[in-house]
Amino acid sequence: MAKNTKTSIQAIRGMNDTLPANTPRWQYVEKVFRELMASYGYNEIRMPIVEKTELFKRSIGEVTDIVEKEMYTFSDRNNDSLTLRPEGTAGCVRACIENGLLHNQTQRLWYSGPMFRHERPQKGRYRQFHQMGVETFGLAGPDIDAELIFMTARLWNQLGMQDDVQLELNSLGSSEARSAYRDILVDYLNQHKDILDEDSQRRLTSNPLRILDSKNPDMQAMIEAAPKLMDHLDDESKTDFERLRKLLDNADIKYVINQRLVRGLDYYSKTVFEWTTSKLGAQGTICAGGRFDGLVEQLAGKPTSAMGFALGIERLVALLEDDDRAYLDNSPHAYLLMAGEQAEQQGFVLGEKLRDEIVGLRLLVNCGGGSFKSQMKKADKSGAHVALILADDEIANKQVTIKDLRGDMGQQQIEFTELNSYLSEWVYSE
Repeated sequence: MAKNTKTSIQAIRGMNDTLPANTPRWQYVEKVFRELMASYGYNEIRMPIVEKTELFKRSIGEVTDIVEKEMYTFSDRNNDSLTLRPEGTAGCVRACIENGLLHNQTQRLWYSGPMFRHERPQKGRYRQFHQMGVETFGLAGPDIDAELIFMTARLWNQLGMQDDVQLELNSLGSSEARSAYRDILVDYLNQHKDILDEDSQRRLTSNPLRILDSKNPDMQAMIEAAPKLMDHLDDESKTDFERLRKLLDNADIKYVINQRLVRGLDYYSKTVFEWTTSKLGAQGTICAGGRFDGLVEQLAGKPTSAMGFALGIERLVALLEDDDRAYLDNSPHAYLLMAGEQAEQQGFVLGEKLRDEIVGLRLLVNCGGGSFKSQMKKADKSGAHVALILADDEIANKQVTIKDLRGDMGQQQIEFTELNSYLSEWVYSE
């Protein structure tokens, strides 16, 4: 026999498979989030994963790490520059402008799906990662800022991780106030240029506020002594931030003011927030968001107030790894075994009839033949609660033999006419 000399093809580094053993936890997180969105009256929007490169250059900023280093960009056959989306906000804004969703309207939207950035893969940071996001439009006051924070706090409670996260809050002020502060900050940083590391030297001319977020221990004393953006806010931003804090205090939402929280994208203004955890090592941010009031106009729409957030599904799933509650049980309620040709002919008809009549029934019907013993092994391995056995005797007596695979109920015979009622108890008791 000739040896197979072909090499196996591996997944792209940083783009991971989610295997059947792990998907139930993902499904659980997605289900909780989807139901939370419905409870707040938010509507789902679905955008393409490929957009024109110009969209991200204009929204995120050409002199950001994402655009300069991390985007997956390519030319298609028409020589158009296209990019796999590195985040969801820009595409959502583009979709709303293009489809006329913003003119004299308010929108509360959510989305979910993969994003792509060419980063160095590590735990909690991948090249294909998945986010669930929320974007709101046409709502100018801090009340919508508070609602999004209430919403995320409720999500942590529903996922049982409220004790593992902390809310960090800041205000970036208006674009005018931030621009004036930027000049003050650059003057200060230039006085300490010899302390700045390579990344910070580059950011000094492109995005100096990001230097405040540096984790370099050699720069911490200098950063702590830097002028504070909070001391240079415009009056409207100060008033909105105080109103937001009052709303959070009244709802007993705990938070810390982090004046170094600036977010990495150019389009943020006023309120910014992050939910962080100490349980995931360096990748401690699980949810982040803020206002982006200028982005719609920046992308050729009319001036529109906007606020949103995104959270990382991989990081949420990692936080829930040891939580048995965070799991959707997708194992079959029943496994149907068939012994003999006549049983096989009738078994598939019976299986379809049961699925028709019992909403939500998870029934796995044996395929591929096999001895009774091998079928029983398959039934046990499937995780099914019970085995339904159909053979010549059962067909002659119009019965099904039921064997309890997980408890101590043993084995019993049930009339065909009683099978619906019996299986319904398994389904509706979940």
